Amino acid sequence: MTNLITRFCHSSIGKKWIVAFTGLVLIAYVIGHMIGNLQIFIGRDRLNSYAVMLHSMGPLLWAIRAFLLAAFVVHILTTIQLTVENRAARPARYAVKEDRQAGSASKTMIVSGLIVLCFVVYHLLQFTTETINPESRSLVDSQGRHDVYAMVILGFSNHYVASFYILGLFLLCLHLSHGFQSFLQTIGANSKKVAPALDMGSRVLAWVIFVGYTSIPVAVWLGLLHARP
Repeated sequence: MTNLITRFCHSSIGKKWIVAFTGLVLIAYVIGHMIGNLQIFIGRDRLNSYAVMLHSMGPLLWAIRAFLLAAFVVHILTTIQLTVENRAARPARYAVKEDRQAGSASKTMIVSGLIVLCFVVYHLLQFTTETINPESRSLVDSQGRHDVYAMVILGFSNHYVASFYILGLFLLCLHLSHGFQSFLQTIGANSKKVAPALDMGSRVLAWVIFVGYTSIPVAVWLGLLHARP
């Protein structure tokens, strides 16, 4: 049984299913995380209460983070393996034709994926471990809670950080759009009748996520969100 699973995971089909599964896990997280982040528009108390609820999960929260990080790393490494294998197996005479047919997202998956990885690492160091801005650890609200509301706004007050955040999200959403289409192809849900609708749906979902996340730094830039009480 173990050998069967190992052979499947090392096969091209198995790798595609691994990419599809880890991709779905990450998409679910991205949507859930966005919904949590958008509570900043409700107010300081709502976002800080949400942060307290998350931290009250204790070891479970770190277990979830470790699982998500593992899924992210496996997703990237397996995608790179598939890309390398596909390029090695592709006949030279079809290379130009297929390259023209590929979308901008699929042609830059490896490079943009590595940029997204750097973005995620920086994002974690800034807002999760607070390694980059250690002074944000001393921020507290009127109830003595860690003032996540102020931390996020102060972080995005730096235009370089906010610009990198927006770039990372743009590349991430390109991945989401292309990745969702690849998932549908993997499970065989890409018939000519439903493919156009699914393609449009994946693009709409990607742009909704992009607008949702980037609305926060844009609101900070426009002065709609303030760190002061």
